[in-house]
Amino acid sequence: MSTPKPNSPRKTVQRPSAGSRIGRFLFQSVIFCIGLGLCGLLLGTLAVALTWPNLPDLKAMTDYRPRVPLRVYTADKILLAEYGEERRNVLRFNEIPDVMKQALLAAEDDNFYSHGGVDWSGVGRAVIANVVSGAKAQGASTITMQVARNFYLSSEKSFIRKFYELMLTYKIEQNLSKDQILELYLNQIYLGHRSYGFAAASRTYYGKPLSEVTIAEAALLAGIPKAPSRFNPRANIKRAVARQHYVLDRMEKLGYITPEQHQQALAQKIVLRDNTQETPETNFARHGQYVAELARQLMYNVYKDNVYGRGLSVYTTIRSEDQEVAYHAVREGIMSYTRRKPYPGPAAQVDLPDGIENDTERFDLFLEEIRNKHRDSDDLVTAVVLSASATKVVAARTPEQIYELSGKSLGYVKRALVKSGPVARRIQRGSVIYLQKEGNTWTIINMPSVEGAFISLNPQNGAIESMIGGFDFNRGDFNRVTQAWRQPGSTFKPFVYAAGLERGITPGTNISDQPFHLSAAQTRSKPWSPKNYGNSYTYSQTMRQGLYKSKNMVSIRILQTVGPEFASEFISRFGFDPARQPPKSAYLTMALGAGSVTPLQMASAYSVFANGGYRINPYVIDSVVDISTGRVIMKAQPAVAGDETNRVLDPRTAYVMNDLLRGVAKSGTAARTQATLKRNDIAGKTGTTNQSFDAWFAGFTPKLVGISWLGFDQPKSLGDKETGGGAAMPIWLTYMQTALKKVPVTAPGPMPEGLAKVGDNYYFSEFPLGKALANIGVSGSGARDPNAAKPAGSQSGDAIGKALESFNPMGGPPIRF
Repeated sequence: MSTPKPNSPRKTVQRPSAGSRIGRFLFQSVIFCIGLGLCGLLLGTLAVALTWPNLPDLKAMTDYRPRVPLRVYTADKILLAEYGEERRNVLRFNEIPDVMKQALLAAEDDNFYSHGGVDWSGVGRAVIANVVSGAKAQGASTITMQVARNFYLSSEKSFIRKFYELMLTYKIEQNLSKDQILELYLNQIYLGHRSYGFAAASRTYYGKPLSEVTIAEAALLAGIPKAPSRFNPRANIKRAVARQHYVLDRMEKLGYITPEQHQQALAQKIVLRDNTQETPETNFARHGQYVAELARQLMYNVYKDNVYGRGLSVYTTIRSEDQEVAYHAVREGIMSYTRRKPYPGPAAQVDLPDGIENDTERFDLFLEEIRNKHRDSDDLVTAVVLSASATKVVAARTPEQIYELSGKSLGYVKRALVKSGPVARRIQRGSVIYLQKEGNTWTIINMPSVEGAFISLNPQNGAIESMIGGFDFNRGDFNRVTQAWRQPGSTFKPFVYAAGLERGITPGTNISDQPFHLSAAQTRSKPWSPKNYGNSYTYSQTMRQGLYKSKNMVSIRILQTVGPEFASEFISRFGFDPARQPPKSAYLTMALGAGSVTPLQMASAYSVFANGGYRINPYVIDSVVDISTGRVIMKAQPAVAGDETNRVLDPRTAYVMNDLLRGVAKSGTAARTQATLKRNDIAGKTGTTNQSFDAWFAGFTPKLVGISWLGFDQPKSLGDKETGGGAAMPIWLTYMQTALKKVPVTAPGPMPEGLAKVGDNYYFSEFPLGKALANIGVSGSGARDPNAAKPAGSQSGDAIGKALESFNPMGGPPIRF
């Protein structure tokens, strides 16, 4: 029996303690974190090394050239218009008021001047706030980061874009001062309604320069960048004011404003600029639209589409006071003509549901739709008739603006209130009418269908001082001063008379005023028998009296004496296009103004008389300034009177024509001008075309030329009794009564060499007494001095009839005189 063996000894294993295990874990974790940190640092360094060289250069910032719109100003620096997608007024740092800077810093980045581009403490606060709220309650973008984003980066939300933003932020901080960065932000940031930068936003929302904003207004503007579409005051004034209060609280906390200023700012009511409310600035901008549009077209011809963003300021030759007077003169002239004619009826007739005026909201929407379709025109406002009788009309513009019209207010439309009258002219419930205020009384008037134009310029250099191209630019931008080719009528006669002076005719030459006739045999077509105005004839008239009385027969015989070749060359000296004048086969119709001219051409042509015989070129742009540099890049260099290289008319002819045209303004068809203005340096000529299609007045002093015109765009008669003296001259007079107030009277200068005055008559040295033409078309002995130069003679009229029958540059029926 064996004895059992004792148990074998066992090896004891010692387990590490809990503390030892934790220490080892921590050690490994530290090593891991260090390794991870080193890897991150390595990767970060590599990323920075690879990214930094590829960051964009900062030329867009260091050489800041934002897209600044094209701006057009008057000569006295009043803004007429701006053209471009972005409204922007770039200001230098020291031009921006401190209150605006402080409001922005309080709203966006109060540590801006202490951080290096990224506000890490702000990042921490934002993270905590967002975690606590469970949503994005705060942002951490600094002003520098926003500048980087606005200039170079998209709005894409990604880690890579954010990394680029951080790198670019630091680069900006290294290369620009804090003031430079803040200046860029204040000029570049978008603030709603096409406004870029706080200067533009101040004008957009308040209608005033940034230098004039109050603490309350600055705080409201400073609140917009957070979300321009939500926090701009036009989009939501309540939300904008709530944001403004936050900014004001921050400004007080930061010590930018005192508690008293804080309370005052909170109490201030924000008054926004009303785009529909007229101010002197918006009024004038509208009154200068034709000028601004012409300047824009001229600039576009040079710079094309690039003109709208390169920041050019165009200074025109227009004087604001004169432009304002011209605007009202044309409006008054057109409205005066309109009142002389029968009321044509309402602008429209709409179905006005019964009782709609009792539903304010529905009625307001209805009236707004009517106003959008039938827009106001300055002081002509749209209204809808609620009720009408022979003695009273009630009309509404808005639910709150109800007009009750009676008595004199209905004088112009009495016939339209009679039930037996034509339906198209009848005013009744639902009629869309226009109202105009005269003194304290509203009257019913129709929107004019006639048009008008006016231009004034300096005859010494061609600078245009005022220009109105129509009744209302918003009805169409067609500029009748520069684009309307119309028959000038009798305003063309002075150029025919001037040609006669240079062919031996004198102011005292006796000229037949008997009816003029070309037979069918002579014209080889239809007979031509032009007539004097009113069918009034005398045996004869002197050249002077023929012009004073605007005798057609005298003008025709002068032109017949001058001849077609000389006449065509002569009128071209004044800037008229011979191709726009009657053909040589029908040249005699030129004597009656049967060609085509523009008011601008007429102003230029009459300037030759006004300045003593020099051709000037009208111009409207005086200078162009690049606002980024302040450098003048274009400057007008006009042709001027006195420079003999610009002379186109014999000084003797100019002198005598001035004498003759002053006589017209003293005792001729334009006698009302000198009588009204009480000055003897006024000269001018009325003009009325065949069937009164066009009414003109051309008048001048040696310092100022003005041309007024009235007519229909689609030529038709203004009326049997409408003349240049009655329809166009009042426009000219209204303008000149103001424009000439500060212009001293200019006495006639000395007679030029080679001109002699014998009695009341003038003689050129080559056509002295005894050799000049004594008579034209007057029978009897001594009709002509045998030693005088032979006249061009009468044209047989081989093709006159055919040309006359078809020639009418404005369309419509053949011209008859």
